[in-house]
Amino acid sequence: MSSDYHSPVMLQEAIEGLSIRKDGTYVDVTFGGGGHSRAILAALGPEGRLYAFDQDEDAKEQSRALKGDARFTFINENFRHLKAFLRLHGVRQIDGLLADLGVSSHQFDVAERGFSTRFDGALDLRMDRRNPVTAADLVNSADEESLARLLRLYGELPNARQMAHAIVKARSQQPVATTMQLRDAVSHHLPRGMENKYLAMLFQALRIEVNGELDALKAMLEQAADLLAPEGRLVVISYHSLEDRLVKNFMKTGNFEGEVEKDFYGNPLSRMQMVSRGAVKAADEEVAVNNRARSARLRVGKRREVANGSEK
Repeated sequence: MSSDYHSPVMLQEAIEGLSIRKDGTYVDVTFGGGGHSRAILAALGPEGRLYAFDQDEDAKEQSRALKGDARFTFINENFRHLKAFLRLHGVRQIDGLLADLGVSSHQFDVAERGFSTRFDGALDLRMDRRNPVTAADLVNSADEESLARLLRLYGELPNARQMAHAIVKARSQQPVATTMQLRDAVSHHLPRGMENKYLAMLFQALRIEVNGELDALKAMLEQAADLLAPEGRLVVISYHSLEDRLVKNFMKTGNFEGEVEKDFYGNPLSRMQMVSRGAVKAADEEVAVNNRARSARLRVGKRREVANGSEK
C-alpha cells in the first residue's frame, strides 16, 4: 500500500475516540488509503473484525494490501448502504464506526479526477466513477437559479448568484468541460487575495451535489445509530461547517435539526450522546506537515445504554 496515497488525519485522536475492544467489530466507512483501517487492525486482537467501505475504485486497489488479514473485509460501496451490506456479511451490531469525510490526498493529486484547481483536467468530481453524472454535466445543464442556489447552500459563497451567471454566460459560448475552463469562467468574481478560497468553495459545492454527500452522510449516521451496541462509539472527522453541523446535532440530539426531544419524565429520547466536549482540532505539529488537517474537526459520540427497555 502506497504510503503517500493519503495521510490519515488525526489518527491517534480517532483511535482513542473509538475506545477499541480487542474482540470488537468495527467499521471504517471511508477507507481511502487505509491509514485509519491499519491502525484499527493494529488495536484489534485475533477475534476482532473490521469492515471497510469505500466507493472509489482506487481505494479498492489500495485495500488489496490487507486482503491477507482474515479480520478485514472491504466493501466497495457508498456508506449510505451501510446497514444493507453489513447484513449481507452477517453483521447486525458493531462496537464502533469511523468516518473521515474529506477528499483523499490521492484524489486531489490525480488531475483527471477534477478535485483540484492546481491541474487542468476533466471537470469530474465523482467519488464513484460508476455515477453517470459529472460536475461538467451539472454546470452545463442546471439553470442559473438552481446553480446559484447550490453554490450558496453547499459552497456558502457570498457571491453565488454572480458566479452562477458567469458560468451560464461562459457555457453559452462553449461547454465548460475542464477545471481551468470553470476557473476562467468565474475569474472576475474571485476576490483578490482570496482566489483559492473562493475556488475551493465553488468546487466543494459542485462535489457535494454531484456525489449527494449530505444525504449520504445523514443516511449513514442514522444507520450507525441503529447498528451501534450500547456504549458503541461513533467518530467522525469533517472538513466544512455543513457536515460538522449535521454531525454535531446528530450526536447531541439524535436528529439533524439539533432539537432535544424528551419523554414525559424529561429524559432525552436521543439514542446518541456526545462524548467529546466540542470539536477536536488537529495539533499544530500535524497541520505543519499535513495542511489538509487545518480545517478538520473530529467529534466523538456514543450509543446510549439501554436500561429497563428505555434509553438511559
